Amino acid sequence: MQIIRELGRLRSARAALDGRVALVPTMGALHAGHMKLVEEARATADHVVASIFVNPLQFGANEDLSRYPRREEADAAMLADAGVAILWAPDSATMYPTGFATNISVAGLGDTLDGAHRPGHFDGVATVVAKLFGQVRPDVALFGEKDWQQLAVVRRMAGDLDLGVEIVGVATVRDADGLALSSRNAYLSAAERTSALALPEALAGAAAAIEAGDDVLAVLGNARTRLSDAGFAIDYIELVDAALCPVTTFAHGLRLLAAARIATTRLIDNIAVG
Repeated sequence: MQIIRELGRLRSARAALDGRVALVPTMGALHAGHMKLVEEARATADHVVASIFVNPLQFGANEDLSRYPRREEADAAMLADAGVAILWAPDSATMYPTGFATNISVAGLGDTLDGAHRPGHFDGVATVVAKLFGQVRPDVALFGEKDWQQLAVVRRMAGDLDLGVEIVGVATVRDADGLALSSRNAYLSAAERTSALALPEALAGAAAAIEAGDDVLAVLGNARTRLSDAGFAIDYIELVDAALCPVTTFAHGLRLLAAARIATTRLIDNIAVG
C-alpha cells in the first residue's frame, strides 16, 4: 500500500490504477465499521483508495477537533492488511491552502437534525467530500449508514454537481450488545459505555412500537424519557422520510434518527422503520 501526502503523487498513483476505483473516506481512528466499508469497496471495485483526514471544516468552535483520536500508524497497518492500494493522508495545508475560499452547502438536507445542532457541519462535510472526489476521482465511494444524514447530503451533492461518483451506503456495524461502532466511543468510560446502550435500545423499542401502530408522538416522547433517565442530554430524536422531513404517521421506508450526549460524548444512531 502506498501512503501518499502530496497531491501530485496522488494523481500519478491514481492514473496507474486500471479498472474501477473505490474511495473510502475516513477521519482515521479506524474500527470494524470502517473495515466493513473497505470490504464492501473491494467487492465492488478493482482498487480501493482510503483517505484519512480530520476535517477542521466540519467541527464547531466548541467541538472535539483537538482531541479527536489520531493513530495513523495503526490505521495504515489495518488498511494495508485489508488490501487497500493507496492511503491518501493529506494535511490541512494541502486540503485548504492559503486563499481557499469555496464552500459547498446542500440546502434543506444539511440544515435540519444534526445541521441545526451543528451549524456549518454539513457544509464542511460536503466541501471536503467534493475535494476528495476531485483529488481521487473514484468511480464509487462508500459511506456508513450510521451517519444517515451525511449519506443523504453526500448523495444529493454528488448528484446535483454531476460528479459521476456512485454513492454506496453500508449498513451500520454494531458491537455484540448493539451499540453502533464509532471512533468517539473511545471517549466513554466503562460506566458511560454501559449507559450508552440506552440509545440503540430506545430506537429499537420505538421502531417496534411505531410499526405496531402506536401513536408516533407518544412513542417519541417515551423514547426521550428513556434516554433522559439513562443520563443522556438529547439533541433530537425524530422519525423522518427520505427527504429527512419529520413525519408523525407510519409508512414504509421511514427512518428513526437520534443524537444525544452521554457525559461529554455525543453519539448518533438511526434505525429503519417499516
